[in-house]
Amino acid sequence: MSQKFDVVVIGAGPGGYVAAIKAAQLGLKTACIEKYQDKDGKIALGGTCLNVGCIPSKALLDSSWKFHEAHEGFAVHGISAKGVSIDVPAMVGRKNSIIKNLTGGVAGLFKANGVTLLEGHGKLLAGKKVEVTDKDGKTSVVEADNVILASGSRPIDIPPAPVDQDVIVDSTGALEFQSVPKKLGVIGAGVIGLELGSVWARLGAEVTVLEALDKFLPAADEAVSKEAFKTLTKQGLDIKLGARVTGSEVKKKQVTVNYTDSAGEQKIVFDKLIVAVGRRPVTTDLLASDSGVDLDERGYIFVDDQCATSVPGVYAIGDVVRGMMLAHKASEEGVMVAERIAGHKAQMNYDLIPSVIYTHPEIAWVGKTEQQLKSEGVAVNVGTFPFAASGRAMAANDTGGFVKVIADANTDRVLGVHVIGPSAAELVQQGAIGMEFGTSAEDLGMMVFSHPTLSEALHEAALAVNGGAIHIANRKKR
Repeated sequence: MSQKFDVVVIGAGPGGYVAAIKAAQLGLKTACIEKYQDKDGKIALGGTCLNVGCIPSKALLDSSWKFHEAHEGFAVHGISAKGVSIDVPAMVGRKNSIIKNLTGGVAGLFKANGVTLLEGHGKLLAGKKVEVTDKDGKTSVVEADNVILASGSRPIDIPPAPVDQDVIVDSTGALEFQSVPKKLGVIGAGVIGLELGSVWARLGAEVTVLEALDKFLPAADEAVSKEAFKTLTKQGLDIKLGARVTGSEVKKKQVTVNYTDSAGEQKIVFDKLIVAVGRRPVTTDLLASDSGVDLDERGYIFVDDQCATSVPGVYAIGDVVRGMMLAHKASEEGVMVAERIAGHKAQMNYDLIPSVIYTHPEIAWVGKTEQQLKSEGVAVNVGTFPFAASGRAMAANDTGGFVKVIADANTDRVLGVHVIGPSAAELVQQGAIGMEFGTSAEDLGMMVFSHPTLSEALHEAALAVNGGAIHIANRKKR
């Protein structure tokens, strides 16, 4: 006789494990299925985010920035640091220990909340039954009143640069380099490409980024993307826009990459090449042919605004459904679905999902860009404040970038907050909290911000929207 659960979740990434924990907290008998194994052959929870994505990349970003600061940024503070070097295996080892701690923590949370972990590959069958295939190929079937599909995504492969995880690697392989490549190529100037390129550039690699699009960071506000291009180029990233890779050849532990740009056919040789052109949903062997769940034209699972699929009682969240591929989006979808299964009227505001790029300076935004709003015919007022005028940023010798607040010209309601600079992710989140409650620029301007803080830059940008900034000259209204 098969086991029966109120909720079965397929996938223990940031969407799946959060959904499972929340469902269990709401009194639902819950199981979560996961097949991913670590290097020791043990089941590792947390999905791409904890194992080969968000967390490990941030560990390397923080380590590499500390090296960069010690190597080039201490002198201004009166600190002399001679003979600074980097032990790459030790840096990668620290990253691995962080992963182990966090994935083990999720396993502990499963036990604490009463979530049953089923080890193996989950496949949705007809009638909300789920087949579980363990590592030895043995299958079993569990039944559920509700199923949540949270199988995540994987890096996109491109024929011109086939990944071998040696010379040509994807984002996972780029986290495991044991030495700094002399010449590093990155295909793709998106979030992953810029972050990983930054890590190795700080450690001494000569980095070239090949981006097929003619526009840099098209999803960001134009003022932010322009500042980011200038800053990252100054840091040593050679970003080639309109560069479409057409082929590659690996020979003697190097790779020759062929690409075309406005000048015609080009060729460049790298010691390592990172392919970071995006990710695609993982639906391979996830759905039986008679499961009844529909996919859209791009291969994503079709869902409504509450993440319900075409089959009653079956939901899908995270990277396998429409929208941005972000861990925090997946997590909140997991909470929403668990609450709806438990009978609560939960919903999610998809208009206020923050985006962050963890380069230095950080790049983050929430809401709409000035260009989007103008194209929609919305009249806006804009306020900006540079970190160069921030006392706290000056004290930290971290004055690059600015905060930009966009408000409706008629209602003063804040419609977008865009930041490039120190702690951008944290400042944008402050903006998101205010926007969730319908804040106006005047509201932000009337709040008391502690001094000296980087948050004051958000305060001043909000004041500047209506020409009331204190610590910069205000733009004259036309």
